[in-house]
Amino acid sequence: LTITMNLKLKKIRIAFAAILSLSLLITGCGDKKVWETYDSVANDPLNARIYTLKNGLKVYITVYKDEPRIQTLIAVRAGSKYDPPTATGLAHYLEHMLFKGTSKIASVDWENEKKLLDQIEQLYEKNRATTDPDERKNIYAQIDSLSGIAVDLAAPNEYDKMISSIGAKYTNAWTSDEQTVYVNNIPSNELEKWLKIESERFGELVLRLFHTELETVYEEFNRGQDSDFRKVYRAMREGLFAKHPYGTQTTIGTGEHLKNPSMIKIHEYFVTYYVPNNMAICLSGDLNPDSTVALIDKYFGSFVSKQVPQFTFEPQPNITEPLVKDVYGPEAESVSIGFRFDGIKSDDVKYIELIDVILNNGQAGLMDLNLIQKQKLLAAYSYADPMIDYSIHAFIGRPREGQPLEKVKELLLEQIEKIKNGEFDEWLVEAAINDKRLSQIQNYEHNFPRAIAFVEAFTNFVDWKDYVTGIDKMAQITKEQIVEFAKANYKDNYVVVNKRTGEDTTVVRIEKPTITPLDLNRENQSAFFKDLSKVTSDKLKPAFVDFEKDISRFALQGSEAAGGSEQSGDPGLSGIEVNYIENKLNDRFELYYILDMGTNYDKVLGLAVNYLPYLGTEKYTASELQEEFYRLGLSFDVFTSSDRVYVSLEGLERSMEEGVKLFEHLLSNVLADNKALDELITDILKKRADAKLNKWLILYRAMYNYAVYGKRSSFTYILSEEELRSVKPGILIEKLKKLTSYYHRIFYYGQNKPETVLSVLNKHHQVPDQLNDYPEPEEYVQLPTEKDQVLFVDYDMVQAHILMISKDVLFDKELVPMGKLFNEYFGSGLSSIVFQEIREAKAYAYSARASYTTPRYPDKAHYVQFFVGTQADKLKESLGAMQKIMENMPEAYQQFEAARKGVTKKIESERITKTSIFWTYENAVRKGLDYDIRKDVYVGMRKIKLHHLRNFFDQHIKGKKYTYLILAKKKDIDLEVLKAIGAYEELTLEEIFNY
Repeated sequence: LTITMNLKLKKIRIAFAAILSLSLLITGCGDKKVWETYDSVANDPLNARIYTLKNGLKVYITVYKDEPRIQTLIAVRAGSKYDPPTATGLAHYLEHMLFKGTSKIASVDWENEKKLLDQIEQLYEKNRATTDPDERKNIYAQIDSLSGIAVDLAAPNEYDKMISSIGAKYTNAWTSDEQTVYVNNIPSNELEKWLKIESERFGELVLRLFHTELETVYEEFNRGQDSDFRKVYRAMREGLFAKHPYGTQTTIGTGEHLKNPSMIKIHEYFVTYYVPNNMAICLSGDLNPDSTVALIDKYFGSFVSKQVPQFTFEPQPNITEPLVKDVYGPEAESVSIGFRFDGIKSDDVKYIELIDVILNNGQAGLMDLNLIQKQKLLAAYSYADPMIDYSIHAFIGRPREGQPLEKVKELLLEQIEKIKNGEFDEWLVEAAINDKRLSQIQNYEHNFPRAIAFVEAFTNFVDWKDYVTGIDKMAQITKEQIVEFAKANYKDNYVVVNKRTGEDTTVVRIEKPTITPLDLNRENQSAFFKDLSKVTSDKLKPAFVDFEKDISRFALQGSEAAGGSEQSGDPGLSGIEVNYIENKLNDRFELYYILDMGTNYDKVLGLAVNYLPYLGTEKYTASELQEEFYRLGLSFDVFTSSDRVYVSLEGLERSMEEGVKLFEHLLSNVLADNKALDELITDILKKRADAKLNKWLILYRAMYNYAVYGKRSSFTYILSEEELRSVKPGILIEKLKKLTSYYHRIFYYGQNKPETVLSVLNKHHQVPDQLNDYPEPEEYVQLPTEKDQVLFVDYDMVQAHILMISKDVLFDKELVPMGKLFNEYFGSGLSSIVFQEIREAKAYAYSARASYTTPRYPDKAHYVQFFVGTQADKLKESLGAMQKIMENMPEAYQQFEAARKGVTKKIESERITKTSIFWTYENAVRKGLDYDIRKDVYVGMRKIKLHHLRNFFDQHIKGKKYTYLILAKKKDIDLEVLKAIGAYEELTLEEIFNY
C-alpha cells in the first residue's frame, strides 16, 4: 500500500523529527548519539539499519512508506527449548501472561492486589508440593476465592484496550522452540504511545488472572490434540531429536506440568530471559529511523542487561536405519519423512533450502512433475525447517484411492534418489535461485514479512549480512555439489511418520478445576491508562480509494468500453475492458482475465478448470509447459468459484509478453488426455472423501451452507460420481477453449506502460468476433431463521465447536458502520465483550468471538454469528454464557470509546494500494457501490454514541432465533442440553456434502 505525501507535509515531518531528536539528547557509544551508530549491509533490499543500545537491546528498522503504519515485532530469544525439563510450557504460558499488565497497567489498587497475588502464588507452590487429591481441591478452592477478590482491584484486558485505542491491529504473540514474539501493527503517529505501553509491559511481570488463563492453556492443549498435523510433527521430532528439547519437549508443555504450574518459576524465567541484551525490537513501516531509535532508547534504554544462560546440548545419536512411527486421528491419511541436518549457520541449510525448491516449487519441481503432474500421488510437497541447533528437511505425501502408505513413502524417496543421481536439468538450479529471489521480492511488498526477516535473523543468532547475502551464496552452489551433498546426507537416516485414520488412544485429558466465574468491572481504569489517554498525537488524514482516479481503464481494439479511447484495429474485440494500475515498487506484474460466471452457471466448468494443469498442446507436453513458465519466472493458473472464473499470469515483468503468448497458446490449443481425465476423476472422488474427514470443512463449509441454504446450495451443486464419469474429454476441452469467448474484463498490474500492455494483448489475446453471453446461473435462497434449531454432526475430537448463526436483513450500506463498531466492541479482540465474558471471566473456551457480517451482494443478507471452541464437558456453560450476552449487551463507556477510536484510527492510517485497489473496486461493484465504503464507516464513527450501538443491538442481535451448528464427539456431549435449545437434528456427512 502506498501513499503520496505532498512537499509541505514532508517538511513538517522532517522538522518534527529533527526537533524530537534534539530534544531527547540521548547518546549512544562514546559521544555519538544513539541514532548515529548503526550497522547496514550493501545491496540490502530492505536498506535496514541495525542499532545496538548500550544495554544490548537490538533495534532493526526498515523504512517502507506503503501506508502510515508500522509493523512492530518484539522478539525474545526465549522459546520452549529453554524451558526446564521439569516445568515445560513456561515460555508459552509466560507469553499469555504478558498481556495481563503490570503494577501500573491494569491495576487500580496495586498495594492490596499485590498482597492477594502473593498469597495465590504461594498456594500454587503448595499445590505443586502435594499429591493428595482432596488437599489439591481445597488449595484450588482458596486460589479461586482469592482470585475473585483480586479481580475487583484490576482492570481486565487493559493492555488490549489501550493498544486498540491507538489503532493497533493484529495484536497477538507466538512461542516456538527458540523465540517468543509479540505482534502489533500501529499507526505511525502513535509510535511513542506504543513504546510507552510496551516499555511498561516488558519492564515488569504481574501474574494476575492466572487461574482463568491456565484454563485457557488447557483448552489450547486440547486443540493441539485435535490437530493431526501437530501430532505428526511431534512424532517426527521425537524421532529426529531423541535427546534434545526439539524432540523431548513441546511448546505447550506436558499435561502433568500444566496441572502443576509454578508462578515462581514463570517469574524466574521472565527475569532470566526477558532482558534487553536478549531482545530485539523489529520495525518496518512509515517511520524516521533517527527519531525512532531515539524514542526507543528513551523508553527502553534504562532496562538493565544481564548475562543470559548459554544453552548447551549433547549431540544426537546417529540414525542408522529408518525409524517408523504411526500416528492416528480422524483426518485423511498421509506420509511424512524427515531428515536431520546441522543448524542454521551451517552450510547444510543452504543446500537443503535449494534442494527443497528443486524438488517442490509448485510448478516444475521434481515432485510437482513426477508425482502431481503424473498423478501418482494426491498431494506431495516438502519443506526445510532450519533451527539453531539442528534443521529438518521433510517430505509429505497423501495417497490416492487404495494406495498403501508404503507406496507413498517409496514415491517420495524416489524423488530424493533423482537428486542423488543428478536426474534434473542444470537450468532448474538457476531457475530455483530466481524463484527464491522472486519470492523475496513478493514478500518484501508487505511490512509483516519485512519485520519477520529481522526476527529470524535475531532469534537465530544470524548476522544481518549473512541473512542478506544468503541467496547470493546459495547461487554459487553447482549441480555437482548438490548431487554430492545429497549422496552424503540422504540415506537411511530418516524418520517416517504414517498418519493413519483411526482412533487416537493416546489422547490425554486434563481434569479441569472448578472456577467461579469472575465479575469483571469493565469501567475500571488504571492511572496509567488515564494518563496515556490525555497524551495527544498528530492526527492522520484518511485516504479513500477513488476508483475513477486510481484505476485507469482502456479498451482493446475496437472497444468503447469504460470510456477509453478507441484503438484502431479489429472491431470484433468490442466490449473487453482493461483495468490498469502501475506497479511503482518492483519489476513484477500480475495479469487477470475475469469472467462473471462460475460453477453456479455451469457445474462442469469446475471439472474443466481442474483438468487443464494435466494437459498439453501439440507443441508442448503438460510438463514442458510448466517448465517453460518456470524458466521464464512466471506462474499461471485458472481457477473458478461459484460466480467467477479467474485466468491469471504473474511473475517477472520482462517475461510478460512471452508469458501471455504461451498462456494464450495453451488456452487455444489444449489437447485432451483420456487417461489424465480418468485419473483426475479418481482423485476428485478421493479428495471428496478426505474433505469429510476435515473438521474445518465440515463446520465452516458443509454445515454452514446447509444452515444458510438448506440441502440445495452452491456448495452441494456438484457433479455426482456418475456424472463425473460420463463427462467426455472433448466437452471439457471445448469449455476451456471457449473461456475467453465470453464477456470478460482484464486487470493488469505492473510497470509496463498502458500502450505496451494494450499492444501485447491486442497482438496475443484471442477472442471471437462476437463475445458470448453467460448462461443463466442456479439461484439459491437464504433460508429465514424462524426458530431455534440445533444441527449436530458427530466427529472424533476433544473440543466442541459451536457456531451460531442468524439471518438478518438484506444488505444495507447504512448498517456497515454500526456492524464494524459492533465487531470491534463486542465480538473480536482480547478486550471484546465476548472474549472477556467467555474466556477471561469464566475460562469456558480458548476461542470466542462474534460478528455482524456484510454480504457480498445486495440481494444477500447480513448475518449474526457467534463462535465458541470449548471442552466438550463445558458446552452447557459456554452456551449459557453466550446466550446471556446475546440478550443483554453489557455497556461499558470507556470500552466503547476505545473501540470507536480504534476503528477511526485504523481507517486514518490504512491505505489501499497496489492490486488491492482493483479488488476493493470489484467488491464495491458487487454490492452495487461506486465508492470506498470505508468513507461511510469513518464518518459514522464521529456520530455513533453508545446508545446508538445499544439500539443496533436491540434491533439486530437481541431476541433473534439462531441455528446452532455443533461439531463434537457425540459420546462426550449431553444431548439433552442441545435438545433443550430447540429443534434438534443430527446430520450425516452425506446429507451436508451431497455425496
